[in-house]
Amino acid sequence: MKNAPVIAFDLDGTLVDTAPDLIGALNHILIREKMSPLPLDSARNLIGAGARRLLERGLEAENRQATLEEMTKLTEDFIAYYADHIADESRPFEGLEATLDDLAGRGYRLAVCTNKLEWLSRRLLDRLGLTPRFAAICGADTFGVSKPDPIILRQTVAKAGGAIGSTIMVGDAGPDVGVARRTGVPVIGVTFGYTEVPIADLKPDRLIDHMSELPDAIESLLKIPVKD
Repeated sequence: MKNAPVIAFDLDGTLVDTAPDLIGALNHILIREKMSPLPLDSARNLIGAGARRLLERGLEAENRQATLEEMTKLTEDFIAYYADHIADESRPFEGLEATLDDLAGRGYRLAVCTNKLEWLSRRLLDRLGLTPRFAAICGADTFGVSKPDPIILRQTVAKAGGAIGSTIMVGDAGPDVGVARRTGVPVIGVTFGYTEVPIADLKPDRLIDHMSELPDAIESLLKIPVKD
């Protein structure tokens, strides 16, 4: 559909519950470096700012520091291990596929705007059979910037063939709300993702507890004028 609204999704903690495999990869590195693994429940909120930051947070939790060179090597090792185990336990959140079907049926154009590396994002979505649903899949390396930099959202929407003036961002954490605010688009927050600051405290325009609530939340926001 020409001029179809774009729904831009975060990936980790919004579309897919990736915490088991991400924390599994983090713990693989921590154990190898003679540190204690982190419990999944407490470590899941460390996710969201990319692989390097996840590792830094994991080290901080163990009161450990690393040099720039050490961090580069640890990050490379983390990514290599994670890439091999990217969909061992990661699964779409409940109701996701039915919701994406609903949105596609209503004529929306769907895109992924994530701080995960693009090739890792594509590998994950390929493994889960979700890649064909999205008109664009863009990560931190696609345009050389990460959320909340507005460039990544603007370029993702352009790549999806849409316009910022008819875009809605969907995410679970501060970078998602931040990129939406800086780009001038509405944002829907999901309560089931990964965030150190409760998503409600970040004041998204709408808040949903389950993917099945997303279409109605989108419809309500499209009635509100947005910036171009």
